[in-house]
Amino acid sequence: MVVEVKGRSEVMEGNQQRVDANILLLGAHNVGKSALTVRFLTRRFIGEYGDIESVYSRVDRIDGQEICFNIWDSQDGQTLSSLSDKQLQWADGMILVYSICDRGSFDVVQQQLQQIRRHRKPSSVPIIIVGNKRDLRRHRSVSSEEGRLLAMSQRCGFFEVSAAETYHGVLLVFHGLVELVKESRALRKATAGVRGIVRSVSAVFSKKRND
Repeated sequence: MVVEVKGRSEVMEGNQQRVDANILLLGAHNVGKSALTVRFLTRRFIGEYGDIESVYSRVDRIDGQEICFNIWDSQDGQTLSSLSDKQLQWADGMILVYSICDRGSFDVVQQQLQQIRRHRKPSSVPIIIVGNKRDLRRHRSVSSEEGRLLAMSQRCGFFEVSAAETYHGVLLVFHGLVELVKESRALRKATAGVRGIVRSVSAVFSKKRND
């Protein structure tokens, strides 16, 4: 299912704002990005997918507020150099996925974080790092502590989940990211308001000095 890529928006429905959240999923090949997406959208687990890049939408009601999730599931095997500026600027929040059984996929997440930080300030795009395939922890090659430390060092959220086993853990990832997106927007709005006040005060004092 491919749907139109939407921009950022907040629309009014009655007296209640509807929040649109654009979420970009990134990660190496075969880490379960599409499995996470479909588990969130449908509650079902599907283990195999082709290399099809899609944008999906789902509307949830969280604490009485309508949230429209627009989820860009990037193509499996996507290289760092192929991450487009359109993707990076479109996203309100990002989920970076690795497999706890694949050390190389964890390295890819670290490299993608570096690229994202070169294009977006940490305060402008909340990120959650997800270690997937927790059901295969007997084959673990990346410890929970490593994932958590990486997330702390980059000011990201962190979850370990199994898209194959549970829906609830996947739900927490997406709902948690939306909360971070809302906090980020509120902070930017407050910062812009303070800057506006400072500019106004500066203009008044400048006018008085000129008078």
